Amino acid sequence: MRAVVLEEPGRRTRVEELQLEAPHQGEVSVRITASGVCHSDLHVRDGDWQRPGPIALGHEGAGIVEEVGPGVDPALLGRQVALSWYYPCLRCRNCQAGRQWLCSDTPALRHRTSDGTTRLRRADGQAVISYLAIGTMAERTVVPLEAAIPIADAVNPEVAALIGCCVSTGVGAVLKTAEVPAGASVVVFGLGGVGLSVVMGAVVAGAARIVAVDRVAEKLDRAIDLGATHSVLATDAEATHRAIRDATGGGPDFAFEAIGLPATIEQAVACLPSGGTAVLVGLTRFGARASFEVFPFVDGSRRILGSNYGFAVAAIDFPRYAALHLAGRLPIEKLVEARIGLDDVEDAFDRMRRGERLRRIIVP
Repeated sequence: MRAVVLEEPGRRTRVEELQLEAPHQGEVSVRITASGVCHSDLHVRDGDWQRPGPIALGHEGAGIVEEVGPGVDPALLGRQVALSWYYPCLRCRNCQAGRQWLCSDTPALRHRTSDGTTRLRRADGQAVISYLAIGTMAERTVVPLEAAIPIADAVNPEVAALIGCCVSTGVGAVLKTAEVPAGASVVVFGLGGVGLSVVMGAVVAGAARIVAVDRVAEKLDRAIDLGATHSVLATDAEATHRAIRDATGGGPDFAFEAIGLPATIEQAVACLPSGGTAVLVGLTRFGARASFEVFPFVDGSRRILGSNYGFAVAAIDFPRYAALHLAGRLPIEKLVEARIGLDDVEDAFDRMRRGERLRRIIVP
């Protein structure tokens, strides 16, 4: 099978022919039908996040179960699954408390399966690990059962793939992390796949005002199409803040930062009125810091929330978002900008660096 492999951070990826072992105990083999190109992959590719290599990239994917390992119900064969990049151990304190997005013992962060190994090999026998243990930029992958979440066949594979990362991250930040109430005002900084998913989540939540902010006019148009009520073309910070205040009647109840840049994190905090909440969704480079003026923050009882993976419990939330999509309430298909092949990943990364960050979907 073919896969996109990064030898070490900062180098170009290569599409390689790899050997894929059969699934072990508690694992399934999945034929990938769609894989998103996410900014987290670019962070790894460019060395913002140091990861060991060689590593098969990709963590936003869907596919069909082709083989099951010992201990797995054969009824899963032939089922469509969305893949979760943070599969839970189900044993640690956080998992037992229902906070699987905070699992403290997931092997996913070691980019290996639960037994500490990998199912990928080069022809010479060298092991190749899978990013977050699922490595979706490939024709096939072997993943732990807990990472393979059945999704209704009526859901398009591209939509199922996006549910596995950007949709759960963005929609969940609204519905689960912030628990945005109906009638609230919301501003969203950054309109990539995650930011646009925040917009969709705000629509589902019944937010009265949804203000989309970005430097790219085309993305603002897409946000309006997805339900944003106002758009702000970001220029200098003061002009942007003034436009946000005007659109929200003095400042938003919730400000979502979906880029992962210190400057926009600081803007999200600065635009809050008294009682407002900043929800940090975008992941920064390692070591990045942001700051805010403390007195007005405390005096105004403002809040900052961190939202990892939209507080996803994948086995529950993936089917929930799929059902909302099938009901017409989450038009996830509108996030897809283009369909590409495995050999086009470096071009997709170049487009991301230029800010063209709507989702490109690999269709192996």
